[in-house]
Amino acid sequence: MYHYDQYDHLIVRERIAQYRDQVRRRLSDELTEAEFLPLRLQNGLYMQRHAYMLRIAVPYGLLSSQQMRMFAHIARKYDRGYGHFTTRQNIQFNWINLEQTPDILSDLASVEMHAIQTSGNCIRNVTSDEFAGVAADEIIDPRPFAEILRQWSTFHPEFLALPRKFKIAVNGALEDRAAIAVHDIGLTVVYNEAGEIGFKFMAGGGMGRTPILGSVICDFLPWQHLLTYTAAVMRVYNQYGRRDNKYKARIKILLKAIGLEEFKRQVEAEWADLKDGPETLTEEEVARVSAYFTKPAYKALPALDALAGHAENKAFANWIKRNVKPHKQPGYASVVLSLKKTGVPPGDATAEQIDFMAELADRYSFGELRVTHEQNIVLADVEQSVLFALWQEVKAKGLATPNIGLLTDMICCPGGDFCSLANAKSLPIAAAIAERFDNIDFQHDIGEIELNISGCINACGHHHVGNIGILGVDKDGSEWYQVSIGGAQGNNSAIGKIIGPSFSSLQMPEVIDRLLQVYVRERSEDERFVDTAQRLGIAPFKEHVYATPITAGRLVGEDEYV
Repeated sequence: MYHYDQYDHLIVRERIAQYRDQVRRRLSDELTEAEFLPLRLQNGLYMQRHAYMLRIAVPYGLLSSQQMRMFAHIARKYDRGYGHFTTRQNIQFNWINLEQTPDILSDLASVEMHAIQTSGNCIRNVTSDEFAGVAADEIIDPRPFAEILRQWSTFHPEFLALPRKFKIAVNGALEDRAAIAVHDIGLTVVYNEAGEIGFKFMAGGGMGRTPILGSVICDFLPWQHLLTYTAAVMRVYNQYGRRDNKYKARIKILLKAIGLEEFKRQVEAEWADLKDGPETLTEEEVARVSAYFTKPAYKALPALDALAGHAENKAFANWIKRNVKPHKQPGYASVVLSLKKTGVPPGDATAEQIDFMAELADRYSFGELRVTHEQNIVLADVEQSVLFALWQEVKAKGLATPNIGLLTDMICCPGGDFCSLANAKSLPIAAAIAERFDNIDFQHDIGEIELNISGCINACGHHHVGNIGILGVDKDGSEWYQVSIGGAQGNNSAIGKIIGPSFSSLQMPEVIDRLLQVYVRERSEDERFVDTAQRLGIAPFKEHVYATPITAGRLVGEDEYV
């Protein structure tokens, strides 16, 4: 994995010193909260309902065991004993004291980490495939290019004050596991007819108030021009993106307003001044960065049947089926540690669990871990011969729920329990649904389904692309929930469609049950929920959900259902 060079160390140290003085001035009231706000946001510090929240960058989701242990240290010393892994492949701590934040950043710097550009109107953490480098369907490892983008975008003087936040995702495999279609820029590796490597370049994707799938603006961009073409896109956005209305300031709104062809024309015009300039990548530079992502010291191992000798162990078989993924190296597998045990907020891990996962990485996976944008953790390089022993260990720590890709593997933002922007709580809805459907046999029968929950229209829970999406809304000061179906991420990305009027919190488990009833009744053989929903449309689901009142959802003092 990438290690800081002298420039990284220098800029992080200088930023910490600068920020420490800013905090001192805020605490002494030399700075007002309004003056301090943009300064703290530049360092990933948000004010939430009860305390400050610090968001720490995990570039393209890759962590060393040492860095993971630092998260456990921060959770114990500065927070309330846990951390929350996010859909941006980052980690957040929700109970932070302002006066301690410079010390936290200093501790992070000791393991080559920071919180720079995890907030604000800038290029945010570059994300990628959690199985990068090991996926069986990989074309090339995208992490060197993600790292090049990270280095280029950090403190880029031209793009530190954009109209709005900006997100980039890079995919290097046949299957898109980075959700590139819902990013401001989405890149996927492709070959041209001559067998040369390049990128299919998408722009204008995003969720929030106006969910839009990105548009292809370049079918094949030679890898040498990754930075020059990206800079051209950024210049067009920086110059013409709206600054008068933050709800209409994302690049997706600009692209929609001027049209795809005009947007492409403007990008090409900007690129003409940048192409073959100093930001053109060379083979030497790509080789320099790629050297940080060499293969670990794999053993020459035969491919094994992980269930050999354990075929009668149903719990282990379920875990192998859902949580163990194929690896390009014979004799190895990738293991997903589920942070979705029923009764635990999705994405949360205790300091003890975080330390334990770091220990597992050292013993089983060359000291590295990955954060997924589905809010789980990956051990990417596990020998197949030790899977049963590993399963026994992770089961004892509550990290072996065999639900990856199933109903209770929910994406969920912190919602109104923490976030000051949220209209409604997300975590109680996730908990109620998980409890209602806490039957692994039932979940395996239902099959693959993505259920995503957001507490507000900012869509941190990616509800727009959930097979079932739940959005918290405010109705006359009360918390209600809007439901959509048919959304999807990946190669066949789609935006879900709202089925009808919103529901109370107590109604939500029954709403999900009724949606699943229609699916079970109407599905064809081997058809997933999203396939059935997209084939039939919302009509049969809507009819069944609203056919009779959901009595469990009546709120005290109310006489009608909405």
